[in-house]
Amino acid sequence: MRALGFVIVTVLLWLAGLAPANAQAPDPYSKGPHLATTLIAESMTPAAGSTVTLAYDVTPQPGWHGYWQNPGDAGFPAKFAWDLPAGVTAGAPLYPVPTTLIIADLMNYVFEHHYTLLITLQIPAGLAPGTALPVKLRSNYLVCTEEICVPEAADLTVDLVIGDGAITPEARAQFDGFRKALPKPIGMAARYQIDGKTVRIEVPYPAGTPLAKAYFFPVTPGAITYAAPQKLVRDGDRLVIETQAGTAKGPIDGVLRIADATGLSVNATPGPVAPAPGGSQAGGVPADILTATLIAFGGALLGGLILNIMPCVFPILSLKALSLAKGSVNEREARREALAYTGGVLAVIMGLGATILALRAGGAAVGWAFQLQNPATIVVLLLLVVALTLNLAGLFEIPTPRFVDSASGASGAFATGALAAIIATPCTGPFMGAALGAALVLPPLAAMAIFFGLGFGLSIPFLLIGFVPPLRRALPKPGAWMETFRHILAVPMGLTAIWLAWVLGGEAGTDGITLGLIGALGVGIVLFVIGKRQHKGLSAHWLSVVLLIGVTAATAYYVRAVPKGAAGAAMLAAENKAAFSEEKLAEARAKGQPVFAYFTADWCLTCKVNERLAIDTDQVKAAFAKHNVAVMVGDWTDGDPKLGRFIEAHNRAGVPLYLFYKPGAAEPEVLPQVLTPAMLSDLAGG
Repeated sequence: MRALGFVIVTVLLWLAGLAPANAQAPDPYSKGPHLATTLIAESMTPAAGSTVTLAYDVTPQPGWHGYWQNPGDAGFPAKFAWDLPAGVTAGAPLYPVPTTLIIADLMNYVFEHHYTLLITLQIPAGLAPGTALPVKLRSNYLVCTEEICVPEAADLTVDLVIGDGAITPEARAQFDGFRKALPKPIGMAARYQIDGKTVRIEVPYPAGTPLAKAYFFPVTPGAITYAAPQKLVRDGDRLVIETQAGTAKGPIDGVLRIADATGLSVNATPGPVAPAPGGSQAGGVPADILTATLIAFGGALLGGLILNIMPCVFPILSLKALSLAKGSVNEREARREALAYTGGVLAVIMGLGATILALRAGGAAVGWAFQLQNPATIVVLLLLVVALTLNLAGLFEIPTPRFVDSASGASGAFATGALAAIIATPCTGPFMGAALGAALVLPPLAAMAIFFGLGFGLSIPFLLIGFVPPLRRALPKPGAWMETFRHILAVPMGLTAIWLAWVLGGEAGTDGITLGLIGALGVGIVLFVIGKRQHKGLSAHWLSVVLLIGVTAATAYYVRAVPKGAAGAAMLAAENKAAFSEEKLAEARAKGQPVFAYFTADWCLTCKVNERLAIDTDQVKAAFAKHNVAVMVGDWTDGDPKLGRFIEAHNRAGVPLYLFYKPGAAEPEVLPQVLTPAMLSDLAGG
């Protein structure tokens, strides 16, 4: 049975290999301008009739700063003079969230560290592939220290060629990082009211959402008095900003900072804004963070507890729990194994959480179970679950598999906990979505507390069995029935293998699922040989272990993801659904049409259960058709960063996410993660 231990280690090493490497960037300054500027294209081969994003990338020399689009009381923003090929047009630059700098009572909105502006180029249609598109830009800007200012200029070029619009994985990751720094649209109407010399701006902001270092940066010139103090007060589900009014009339555009380098775009129109009589000062952030963390921790704890009834986790937990019912396990040993099991669960869950936070800090739009967007990871899990299924089915002549037997001690319990956590990662149950979504906006330590809660919740049943003797005594006594029970538990584990094979087919196509089945056959043959040796009283030969690892590594290496293409769109159309895009959503809402948008993935078990039992039922289809509800599907199987950003904007770390847009409503209703046909039918009729 050491072979299975090697497979488990292989999985852990595979997940560990997903962690990003940190490299120290060299100092770009030996001599040169005070702002180092470059122009980067997301795709060097844009397609005719499409768009391409350019990054105006800036690194200030230490001690110097550049200016935001509204510089405040002094300075001016960068001015762009484009020299573009015929028919190519450039949009306005998009800025990240700035910082404040007060010099001699003058408020400046600046960038003191690396920042990036994004500009969209519109490429005309009808250009032949291979057509050269030289893009030239002269930027004039002001760069300052706290004592002096210097006007500078930069001449930048990038040579594009008409092609297929391909974007390399490196460029996609880099530009996802740039976009992460841009303010997110709040999606709700804001208002402002001027009373004498005071302006009150009311921004819809949910009471339970964390808020740190809140500050309002006006994009509209003269909207407020820049250097005047700002009072930000939370009052229920709104945030009221009070400061000294400026001279501008009409709508006020701005950016609300809600955390370091994180902000929301705000558009406020004139309207009544009641003062905030109570509420908490937005500067009182620690209490807000503590409350939000505690709520999210509770949700993660309950979500982790529910994961234990999933078909892939339950067999492992059951056999491990029954092993503690044996009389040979004393109190001390039971507690030691329970703690070791918990340690294995927490090692995987918190390691995965730390990886998610690190990748997100680098700009990647990843969420819970992001590793399942890689078909190679699906292959590793598939072969692992096939091995477990054969083990439970009795291919190995051991009454209780060693990886769940108390004889294996703390190390075996740790490996079992790690295995349970690894297999549980495709699942997202009730309470988990909101909890993991909160981790996106909470500080890192608070976010890690949420992942700890998830792992601890998954460990609770085994901890209780290990530490509460009456619970152990209440378990059925060991006997010959355990062998039959073990064989029965092979069925849900086998169903998990079938599901993973289906997921692999969705990501890697027919070739991918064929490779997965070949790998499963190879693992089965090796395990059969191991079982035969064990029948003769021999241990697994070292060559068998090498073959197990080799089959797994080779299968994972050769599997490749395939694009879904038009086939997926045709399948959705046949079901009266459409692939989700923000443009299609806006178009349907402009027509006054109700919209049900749901976000799913082939590897999300909870998603598929909801689709089978609620969304795709005749009752719901009839209700949606009767009330002309547009159904849009966001498929996040391959980790589309655009969908990832949209999901993140609704405070979710992954799928499932269910949104219902009622005609005329400013914001969608976020539905629970467990749906019923009655719930969806009522929404359609309401």
